[in-house]
Amino acid sequence: MLKGVFVSRAEAERMTFGEALERYTTEITPRKKGWSRKETYRACLLRKHPLALRTLASIRGADIAALIRELQSRGLGRQSIRLYLELISHLFTVCRTEWGMESLSNPVQLIKRPAPAPPRERRLETDEEQRLKDAANNPRLRAVIEFALATAAREGEIASLRWADVDLDRRTARFADTKLNEPRTIPLPPAALHVLRSLPRRIDGRVFGMTTNAIQLAFRKARQRAEIQNIHFHDLRHEATSRFFEAGLSIEKVAAITGHKTWAMLKRYTHPRAEDIARELAAKA
Repeated sequence: MLKGVFVSRAEAERMTFGEALERYTTEITPRKKGWSRKETYRACLLRKHPLALRTLASIRGADIAALIRELQSRGLGRQSIRLYLELISHLFTVCRTEWGMESLSNPVQLIKRPAPAPPRERRLETDEEQRLKDAANNPRLRAVIEFALATAAREGEIASLRWADVDLDRRTARFADTKLNEPRTIPLPPAALHVLRSLPRRIDGRVFGMTTNAIQLAFRKARQRAEIQNIHFHDLRHEATSRFFEAGLSIEKVAAITGHKTWAMLKRYTHPRAEDIARELAAKA
């Protein structure tokens, strides 16, 4: 203490994991973009776990490893488990860096995490696009689907798009609310222009008038009505990006539209069909 190197463990030994989770979802989660609802749900489930009664200082790597095995036994996939671990790991980091518990170690860093799930390669097949559109009994959802396939926009970007950010004369749209918090302006393909010109103007200035959550819920219902398996709304971004490459756009131009920072990130969404490549090779032979 005289040397100024003493670090008190009192608060880490007093605060429980459950109490820390409650404080985290109140102070930290609201700062995060697009994940607050899902993260709050995960934190709520963890607060019901017996581990929530333990103090932060008492939690070890073995406890986290046991939690992983328990989540696996419940049927959770690798990505879902990794999201739980990311939440716990960041909680301990915040405890150390922002809440004055410098003595606290991060137990997540002591264990081996499940390997990341392989990137999705799901693309629309045969008549699935038309079936999705036909199953969208809400005209706004159909417009959202068509716009997503034309622009590769995320659901959050579509939900937040306002008419003030659309220039039909210049054929551009500006996404002010993006995943990386970096606004970007994209060119509007003819299909996207057709969608926008067909929409009535809303008093509130929003283009589509649907929240991110409303888009996700409506899309799931349309998917069920269309009887299409294993398709997520984000797969439309994957499909649109692949179509850009198939249309002959360069990596730089596709990245300017989609907002990806590197080719490695962009490659995850790019899966040309083998049969299309075969036809192209045959045509050049």
